[in-house]
Amino acid sequence: MKAHTKETQAQMTPDSSLQELISGNQRFTQKRELERDLMQQVKETSKGQYPHSTILSCIDSRVSSELIFDQGIGDVFSVRIAGNFVNEDILGSMEFASKLAGTKLIVVLGHTACGAVKGACDHARLGNLTALIKKIEPAVAAVIDPKEEALRNSGNIDFVNEVARKNVLMTIDSIRAKSEVLAEMEQKGEIKIIGGMYDINTGIVNFYK
Repeated sequence: MKAHTKETQAQMTPDSSLQELISGNQRFTQKRELERDLMQQVKETSKGQYPHSTILSCIDSRVSSELIFDQGIGDVFSVRIAGNFVNEDILGSMEFASKLAGTKLIVVLGHTACGAVKGACDHARLGNLTALIKKIEPAVAAVIDPKEEALRNSGNIDFVNEVARKNVLMTIDSIRAKSEVLAEMEQKGEIKIIGGMYDINTGIVNFYK
């Protein structure tokens, strides 16, 4: 399996990039990962990189984009931060990846039982983590049910997972609102911005259409 070249990247579309991730996740869950000579891909990408997708995911050790989507060296840009939200630096990275480096798809990937989301549900406060948690808390407030305060915490895994889903959708809205570059590219059909949720129990990614 060869690394992407400028020519193969140019042939990719937002839809074909998404399909590549869907197919890769299916291979991952079915234990049919492609055989790759990673050191050969290191050589092939030494003079340039031509990824097809940019994936914003959590730092969670169980959610490595390259592994769960069965991607090789040079296939995807991987942006990771606890709680998979965006800030100015991450938006700048995405703009570089899409506008300058040519990726066709941006994926905001949340996951079930997310520790950062649990912290936001519990309104945890600890050092620099406090500022991070506060960036996720709007998603907690945006989830209306359950209304009982005793059920709106990390002990309610259904609530946690719904907040994680809401956080993905709000992050997508934030990308479009805060990046004129990416919003314009999406409007022109040059890229797609979509969300998804990784299930840590099954290994399956469900994309939001």
